[in-house]
Amino acid sequence: MAKETFDIDVVMKRVAEAVRPFPKAAMFELAAKGHDSPFEQLIGCILSIRTYDEVSLPVSLNLFARARTPQQIAALDVAELAEIIRRSSFSERKAEQIKAIAQQLVAEHGSELPCDRDLLLSFSGVGPKCANLALGIACDQKVISVDIHVHRVTNRWGYVAEKTPEKTMEALQATLPESYWIEINRLLVPFGKHICTASRPHCATCPVLAMCQQVGVTEHR
Repeated sequence: MAKETFDIDVVMKRVAEAVRPFPKAAMFELAAKGHDSPFEQLIGCILSIRTYDEVSLPVSLNLFARARTPQQIAALDVAELAEIIRRSSFSERKAEQIKAIAQQLVAEHGSELPCDRDLLLSFSGVGPKCANLALGIACDQKVISVDIHVHRVTNRWGYVAEKTPEKTMEALQATLPESYWIEINRLLVPFGKHICTASRPHCATCPVLAMCQQVGVTEHR
């Protein structure tokens, strides 16, 4: 059956409705709970790397209940910090990275994290995904954060055709309307986790099936 012409406005509207029953993406949930500073968003994203949202969100909340500013986190021993975040993957390495970031901010930036992408990317353990999430959510900058869900879904749709998240980000910057640059991560994380899953996606009940090219889909529900 021929597919309908892909309309990103219609797609995003349908996806927004489809994900309404599901939990928010972790960084957006953190912001909704009041942890919306650039520093908290960056640390929350670091904790989410290679870790499910169901784990990283409570780990972040537990850490911020104890220490939520660069000055407070810099005062913690690495071992103590690692114990607080131990449920996050690679907790010891992340503890070292987080403490180093906090110390640098205390020493060089008055214990504040500026909305500066180059600075964020200069920190060990911080890539474009986390830098852009922090800037988009905390600083309201027009940036696109591409995680594995955004990468998989937009390529499966046939909206872009790229092999890596980095290339997908570049393609989306050239194609996606700016009004969706922050929204696409907020919507496609739960969409990719619960509907357009990595294996056997729920194509039969997907609200955008009529426009999706189903690139790479060999088996679905």
